[in-house]
This record gives sequence, C-alpha cells and structure tokens, in this order.
Amino acid sequence: MSDWPLLLTPALAGVLVLLSHVPLGRQVLRRGIVFIDLAIAQVAALGVLVVGSLGETAHFPGLSTIAGAAAALAGAGLVAWLSRRWPDHREALIGLVYVTGAVLALLWASTDHRGAHLLASMLSGDVLWVTWPQLVPLALATAAFLAVHLRRPDIWFDGRAFYPAFALLVSLSVPLLGIYLVFATLIVPALAMTARAPSTPNREPAASTFTAVLLGVAGYLLGLLASLWADLPSGPSVVIALVVLGAGTGLVRSLFAGGAGQA
Repeated sequence: MSDWPLLLTPALAGVLVLLSHVPLGRQVLRRGIVFIDLAIAQVAALGVLVVGSLGETAHFPGLSTIAGAAAALAGAGLVAWLSRRWPDHREALIGLVYVTGAVLALLWASTDHRGAHLLASMLSGDVLWVTWPQLVPLALATAAFLAVHLRRPDIWFDGRAFYPAFALLVSLSVPLLGIYLVFATLIVPALAMTARAPSTPNREPAASTFTAVLLGVAGYLLGLLASLWADLPSGPSVVIALVVLGAGTGLVRSLFAGGAGQA
C-alpha cells in the first residue's frame, strides 16, 4: 500500500496527455495520417536528444522543452507541406520523415557516450518517475488546448490549428512518456472507440471521446500497477495494457454491432 502514492504523478501525466491526444487521435484517424505522430514525435525527440547531449540543460532547465517544441513545429510544417504537395503519397512521405529522424538520432547518439541512454529514454520513456515540475508545461498546454477545443471543436478540421497544436503537445509529452507510449495514447483509445461517421462532419461525438479517455485512463492504471508490482519498465507496460484493453473493447463493440445488424 505504501507504493500507491508513486502512481499519482504518472497517472496525472497520463490523464493530461489523454485529454488532448484522444481528440487529436480522432483527427489523425479521420485524416488518414496515422504515422504523423511517430514522425513528429521522432523529430521532437531528435531536438531533445541533441540539446541533452550538449549538456546545456543543467544551466538552462527549459532548453530541452524549447528544443523539442521547435523541432516538432519544424517537423509539423514539413509534414503539412508534404501533405499538400503530394497528397497521394502522404503516408509514405510521413513515414520517410520518421525514418530520417530516427536514423539521425541514431547517428547523433553514436557520437556521445550518453547518447544511447538518452535515445532509449526518448523511445520507451519512464512515466513512473515523472515529477510534478515536469507536468507544469504539459498542464498549461493541455488547458489551453481544451479551452479552444470546447469552444471551437471545428478548428482542428480545417487545418488552421491542427498541425501546430499537434506538434506542441507531442513535443511536451514525448520527453515524459517516450515515443512508443505517446503513439499508443494517440491511436489506441481513438481507434477502439471509432464510431460511425457523425451526422455533422465537423463535430466529434462527445460521449465516444469521453469513453475513449476513460479507456486510456484504465490502460494507464493497469500498466502502471503492473510496472510497479512486477518491476517492469513503465512505458512498455502501459503500452501493452492500452493495446490489450483497446483490442478487447474493439472486439466487443464489433460483436455488439454485428448482433445489432443481424437483429
């Protein structure tokens, strides 16, 4: 029982990320750009990795956050331009952005003795050891996102704000959760609760979004408990929990939908 307080901060980190990433994940699925999260997260991680290996973060604690955000915005701008310029090859080009960012990170890590550790933390993360001060930028960005989203949910659909908002939120979540967990958080709950196309194309069904967030919270809690009790890495544990819960939810929904259709 004495270990329960350890889950409070990582659980809150998960909730904050889910509140923004579930609506964004629904947009990613609707736009058919699933790899955008991996691409932008990898570019953001590259920025954090470069700054972290230079050793300047001890003198400027917020430098890695700024570097990650700047890199993510640059990556989002590139992805947006590629999507407009070659829409038929959009997914392939986004995949190439991801691969290029990944190999650049590998090359950079090979030049620094701490590079391998920094790269591993950017990939798998360790959300179990997130601290309260680390949550402040993410909490502020999430609050701003929700303030806009609740008033103007259609703003993400016309492309004016989607890419920069996506880039900034991903750049803040990757250093805390790692690329793998950020991708799972973005895709799994939204995919598990994907409903039939709503009657109004510029609106998301609020109940479905809320249920997707609850599904994500359950996945985080199960994964964190497994990590704590079995002494496993927290990021991969939460990813597996999310995938298992998401697959189970999707299967149950498809069975009920099939039964309703036959009836």
